[in-house]
Amino acid sequence: MIGKIKKGKSFGGCVRYVMGKDDAKILESDGVLLGTNREMIESFNCQCLLNPKIKQPLGHIALSFKPEDAPRLTDEFMAKIALEYMELMGIKNTQFILVRHHNTDNPHCHLVYNRINYDGKVISSQNDFKRNEIATKRLKDKYGLTYAEDKSKTNVKKLHDPERVKYGIHNAVKAALKRSRTWWDLGNQLQKQGIGMTFKINRRTGKNEGLSFTKDGYTFKASDISRQFSYSKLNEQLSWDKPKMQTEIEPKQQPIRQEEERNYSVTDNLIESNGMGLFTPSDTPQEDEQAPSWQKKKKDKKKKNRGIRF
Repeated sequence: MIGKIKKGKSFGGCVRYVMGKDDAKILESDGVLLGTNREMIESFNCQCLLNPKIKQPLGHIALSFKPEDAPRLTDEFMAKIALEYMELMGIKNTQFILVRHHNTDNPHCHLVYNRINYDGKVISSQNDFKRNEIATKRLKDKYGLTYAEDKSKTNVKKLHDPERVKYGIHNAVKAALKRSRTWWDLGNQLQKQGIGMTFKINRRTGKNEGLSFTKDGYTFKASDISRQFSYSKLNEQLSWDKPKMQTEIEPKQQPIRQEEERNYSVTDNLIESNGMGLFTPSDTPQEDEQAPSWQKKKKDKKKKNRGIRF
């Protein structure tokens, strides 16, 4: 089971798409006038008037399951899983339709919902990709659903951004780790493939506490690529020994020594051109959003972190 999340401005195209398949069947709905496509679209648009400043009121999530689970996935069971998924994602008190398709080998359904709820408040999309990962894992474990195959076997060419980039980074990191003994080795290997590597540093302690990868304008936390790529996991495998041949990764200047608590040094060309650049994925929603209650509270947003990039 996986969830593919999208946001948009218009309900028109999305409703016409999910209802346009010959075998489309509405499994569940709430607050939407079920009739023609036009009537459903007008229902969604009417609620958008409660908060017209939200530019992307459309929420669309495709929930897809493995073919091995098809015999179990009756309409009732699929709807039950989807409703529990919505609860875990904080999608509630709002309009939605849940539509099932049968046009692929993978059983799947489409959740179309209004991000503006019945009270005129916007449903949070903050960290939705991470929450999606947690929610689908919980449901797979709860109902014994089949896990996806190794990401390295995925046909990346058939994916669309940002999933294509995410899987491409996964495969590149996995391959680079086989030839890397140090962080420097890994950084050089990935740099040749256009992949940036950024450490998240705690400003108070001066210690690394996270890692992310960037390619083609997309940035992902390392643990979102794979749990095996989290900073703590990789730091167990890689050392901070400097390479003997200091060509690409180390400049001619002397390395800048960090605080005494660290057990490694960082060279000038690992630091962004504008100095110790900040790397903190935005913890503040761009819109006036309310995060779901089950999500853990963030640390004080005033505590910024400094980043070091390969």
